Amino acid sequence: MKLRFLGKNSTVGDCPTLYATDRETYLVQGWRIFANDLLMQLDISEGETAIEVPTELFEHLTNDGLPAGEIRRLENPIMILTPGGTFVVQGHEVTDPEALAQMEVPDYETVVEVPKAAITALLEEPRGADLQRPAQPAL
Repeated sequence: MKLRFLGKNSTVGDCPTLYATDRETYLVQGWRIFANDLLMQLDISEGETAIEVPTELFEHLTNDGLPAGEIRRLENPIMILTPGGTFVVQGHEVTDPEALAQMEVPDYETVVEVPKAAITALLEEPRGADLQRPAQPAL
């Protein structure tokens, strides 16, 4: 899998990162979730995991040719907006050694792969049925 760096939100000790792949997916690197109250709100399938990232991380989607990176809806793969201003992102955990070798992933972070189409759909204004779909509540 080939990766293209889109951007990171880096402060001392924190480095959530966004990559585009050659498989029409994004790799989202973020903080592992250990809070049981947060994990209990998620329906995580086998082979998937959930991570937490700053909402601003998706502003780097503009580096992939998208006009904006503002998430406008909460649905799979972005499941929750926390009171702390972070998103919980759910996806297939990346275990490919070649892909992981292209990144710096601290022990307290992990990487999930999500379809580009799923992320770009969340950038659109809600319409019709989308407005009737209840969003996942924030913690």
